[in-house]
Amino acid sequence: MAVYHAKNAVVYIGSAGGGVASELLGCSEWSLDMATDTVEVTAFGDTNKTYVQGLPDVKGSFTAFWRDDEDKLFQAAQATSPITCYLYFSRNAPTLYAYGTAWFSVSMSAGVSGAVLSNASFTAGGPWTIKLS
Repeated sequence: MAVYHAKNAVVYIGSAGGGVASELLGCSEWSLDMATDTVEVTAFGDTNKTYVQGLPDVKGSFTAFWRDDEDKLFQAAQATSPITCYLYFSRNAPTLYAYGTAWFSVSMSAGVSGAVLSNASFTAGGPWTIKLS
């Protein structure tokens, strides 16, 4: 089992209208949350609380340095259909990634002591899968 440094992580997103996914330039951070709903089903006489599993609630975020030659996040935020998204754990392991379609929201931030940033959050627009082999 290998351990990977995040310096080689990469994000690919498609364009509005189902375009082929390509690298999100300037991306410096991504997160993926696949928390699963649970419903309590504890009954009289049980010795502890018991739950059944519901559906995953897939969502995540990106941070990228704003570039005047990169508008994929802004196009994604304005799309009227979900955008294809791939989150690679490392460029050195191209068969290991999470993918699915997503709805995007984008914000910008800038501070006197830092670079201009594009911040995006996403929620699932369809099924998501993690490929680990």
